[in-house]
Amino acid sequence: MSTEQTKSARVQWIGKQQFVAVGPSGHAVAMDSDRDSNTAPGPMEFLLLALGACTATDIVIILEKKRQKLQSLEVICSGERAKDPPQVWTKLSLLYRLRGRLDQSGVKQAIELSEEKYCSVSATLKKTAELTWQYEILPPTD
Repeated sequence: MSTEQTKSARVQWIGKQQFVAVGPSGHAVAMDSDRDSNTAPGPMEFLLLALGACTATDIVIILEKKRQKLQSLEVICSGERAKDPPQVWTKLSLLYRLRGRLDQSGVKQAIELSEEKYCSVSATLKKTAELTWQYEILPPTD
């Protein structure tokens, strides 16, 4: 029995280089491939956003299971793309900025688990890009 799940997305052209994409969940997002008009994120931007959201989700869940007191989490995703088509991501850098009463080894383990095991976006992007990360733990606000 296959463990793969078929999912479908729909992309509708609405003029110029602009599109409305509807994911399998039914939620719609605007996209604009023309960086000059820049009316919405482009497809490659969405990959960076997806990477940040995917790994952030893992971190929140893992730290919660470890009973860590996370107050805030920001993931800053930066990248470099190939000069020639297809202009894939070739280098990706993640900065995790966490705040709360957090154990340093727990944070490091959570990031490693996300990057090496759980984040499917990371696993996909690592096929073309070198991925590096670092983290900062900021003091709790209370």
